[in-house]
Amino acid sequence: MVGPQYDLVGNPLGAVRSTFERAASGGHEPVAAFRGKDWGAGELFRSFLFEQGGLDKVPVLDESNLGLIKPNTLVRFRGMVQDMLGNEFYVGAFKDGSTWRTNKFSDSSPFSMPHPCDSHLWERHLFHCVPVPGQNSWTHESSPGPDVRRMSSCLTSEQREKRKRGAENDAMEVSENCNGEASCTKKPKDDDAQISNSSPEVSMNEEHVPEMNGGDHHIPGSSFSCLVKVYDMAESQVKLNDVAEFIGVYTFDPELASPSDNSDDIMFDLIEDVTAQLPPSKVPRLHCLVWRSLSAHDFLSRSPAVEPSPILLKGIRQSLLSHLTLVLGNDELAAQCLLLHLLSRLRNKVDVVTVGRLSMNFTGFNRESVSVFGNQLNNLIQRLLPYSQTIPLSIEYLNTATLQPRKDNHSGRLVTGVLQLPQGTHLTFDETLLQSGSLTSKGVENTMLLKNLMESQMVEYDFEFYKLEMATDVQLLTLSEGKSNILPSDLIVPFRPSSVPAVNASSEELESWRWYLATVRSFPQSTETETYQTIQDEMVNAMRDDRNLGCSELSRWLTMAQITAASFGETSLSMEHWQMVKELERLRKERLQ
Repeated sequence: MVGPQYDLVGNPLGAVRSTFERAASGGHEPVAAFRGKDWGAGELFRSFLFEQGGLDKVPVLDESNLGLIKPNTLVRFRGMVQDMLGNEFYVGAFKDGSTWRTNKFSDSSPFSMPHPCDSHLWERHLFHCVPVPGQNSWTHESSPGPDVRRMSSCLTSEQREKRKRGAENDAMEVSENCNGEASCTKKPKDDDAQISNSSPEVSMNEEHVPEMNGGDHHIPGSSFSCLVKVYDMAESQVKLNDVAEFIGVYTFDPELASPSDNSDDIMFDLIEDVTAQLPPSKVPRLHCLVWRSLSAHDFLSRSPAVEPSPILLKGIRQSLLSHLTLVLGNDELAAQCLLLHLLSRLRNKVDVVTVGRLSMNFTGFNRESVSVFGNQLNNLIQRLLPYSQTIPLSIEYLNTATLQPRKDNHSGRLVTGVLQLPQGTHLTFDETLLQSGSLTSKGVENTMLLKNLMESQMVEYDFEFYKLEMATDVQLLTLSEGKSNILPSDLIVPFRPSSVPAVNASSEELESWRWYLATVRSFPQSTETETYQTIQDEMVNAMRDDRNLGCSELSRWLTMAQITAASFGETSLSMEHWQMVKELERLRKERLQ
């Protein structure tokens, strides 16, 4: 086990190479057996991060601190997988004299690689990741990390000189500045474990923050992205549009942007062409040591250490429902429907039938009421949910917006669109801006994309020679004057505010509501056989009494009943919850008449 002399944050590659050389020299397994396998480095970092409290010591990589983080140090990045770039081959291990070295978790070899030499070719997965579209500001509180600016300025000149002298005198260290560059003149000893407790010195002045990505990163409205390289991962573990936290070695090296044609470095010969659109001088690399998928719970700053009992959840439900009622001008019916909408999620999909969705259309809005109640509602949604966006639905927007993601076969890259979204995103459409006008062919195409998203929770991706539908799970809310003809929602609710009360919520209340929404949405749902039979009989009688009732409406009733049960902390639907939904439907239909 690596001892405390290893700086896992400041010099992760030192620990990686030391554990590799120790495993390779142990003789228990041949080096070839390390292909696609952890030799102890991953276990070392997982223990440090999640068992020893090391996660809080790792800086969070984002656009604001890009120029302040030292290369070859440990960082973490939370983002969405925007494009999957396939696999990349690289020289994973090679023999330097009598010692085996590894290039894993790096873009180039820090050692002088003999040519030819005894080596092994390994592969890694490439993912182009971006900040999560629509991610709300409160979510950043759950992963603060250390203050990078304070870290960069905390070293006095005396400390810097001391670290420099220590690096020169310690026979166990080799500068990480090597990175295969010509300026590296120090040859590591074959029989020593090469570890550095210091990181390369870089300028910490903000005016030296490099320009990011330019216009070639295919993310409209964003100037930051990251190329994540994942090792030892089974296929399909990470999927397109997944939100994940990647923890690994950060590299940002302009020298790798345009490798010379006569380069002798074997590593350069294996760089895939697809990364030419993402040069290291503009798009940072993260060589992933540990990664994990993120859910809504992972964005909560403080989750209560209690079991989600029905008694606890009922109290929080009532508190949230009361606040929703205030936000909606004391319209209790609208607030109850909105709560069900916020708790909905896609639970199953059979052919074209989606189970669990509950899109909603608030009618009775105009531009004046949207400026009051619409803004209040959008502000609250932003403070409750991890990801949300508001789309101004106008003729101009439909005719000009790029909603559909498309594949650029010339560059081999996926060009994002507005509808390339992570699971659990909330979209609010403001249809009060819609006026009479003509839709262009692009406007018609965008309208069909939105309608398909509403009806089937599918987004069509354009791969130039064919179209491919991809499943999603997006909550959809429309604010309109009359029933929307463009966006056919599951639930139409006429909005009837009676006042404009003052709305305010404490940070403690917001935290409890976020926890409540994340917890209830994750509940499994079931219905007892006897209860289900009773409900089924009532549905048959309802269809006999009203010939206009269809299967889609009856399915919506059942969805609303199941969500109602979950909102009270129950995992099984009861007749009491079914009766509550029937009463809610009666009141709603009275407004529609």
